[in-house]
Amino acid sequence: MALIVFFIMGIALWHFTVFVPDRFWQGIVGAFLGAVVGSVAFGWIVQTASGKSMGETDLSTALIAIPGTLIGLGIIYAIGMRSEEHVE
Repeated sequence: MALIVFFIMGIALWHFTVFVPDRFWQGIVGAFLGAVVGSVAFGWIVQTASGKSMGETDLSTALIAIPGTLIGLGIIYAIGMRSEEHVE
């Protein structure tokens, strides 16, 4: 259940990328992949490091996904900015 929470939280925060200039690698689809992969990967690492099983969920499970989503989006944005510099 925790992986579903991480996945859904990544999608929920991905919706706010419409307020950011579209410089993500591969556009909005790249932002989606960055948000989902970042939230699931970071959430899985923190969940297992804290000793909780993937079946345990609470409010902190949803909050754990926020930094992971932002990290994933930041990486995809940086890749997009870097590839944009090489094109010009």
